[in-house]
Amino acid sequence: MRAPINLASEPFRTDRALTAISYVLAGLLTVLLGFLITMIMNQRTQMAGERAEVARLDEQLRKLTDDRTKTDATLRKPENAVVFERNVLLNALIARKGISWTRIFSDLEGVMPGSVRLIAVRLPQINTQNKVLLDMTVGAADQAPILDLLKRLENSPVFGATTVHTFQPPSQNEPLYRYRVSVSYAQKL
Repeated sequence: MRAPINLASEPFRTDRALTAISYVLAGLLTVLLGFLITMIMNQRTQMAGERAEVARLDEQLRKLTDDRTKTDATLRKPENAVVFERNVLLNALIARKGISWTRIFSDLEGVMPGSVRLIAVRLPQINTQNKVLLDMTVGAADQAPILDLLKRLENSPVFGATTVHTFQPPSQNEPLYRYRVSVSYAQKL
């Protein structure tokens, strides 16, 4: 039986490969650290430019808000109230005049079944969002064509949601079912 005995002052170690890998890994980590520091510095520079752009836009917004506040204050003065009210009235009349009756009837003709009669169309109303609302009375000998009209109006790209206000069954004087309907209309003003 032999016993391994090492008589050297320092025992033999096989750490050389592990040490080399550690040095290579430390070098790679140092290069990666340098790359990350470079990226951080580039992003800081880019963010400084973006912050300056945001500050410039905020300043423009503040100036525009100040101008609007001054304009609103001028318009709210009692001596300008009459002119402002007249301006609002004229704008409403211009918007109402911009509605094309020919276009309304053409669009209605495209969705109205043949057995439904258009009895009355009231003056279109324009709401605060500049959307047109048509109020009309339609009639038919049967209720099914009117229900078909309501479905067609809602599915049409030009018309929108419909609301039935009143319903009148046939009478001795009027042989038609009558519906008073409101529908949103997407005519460009």
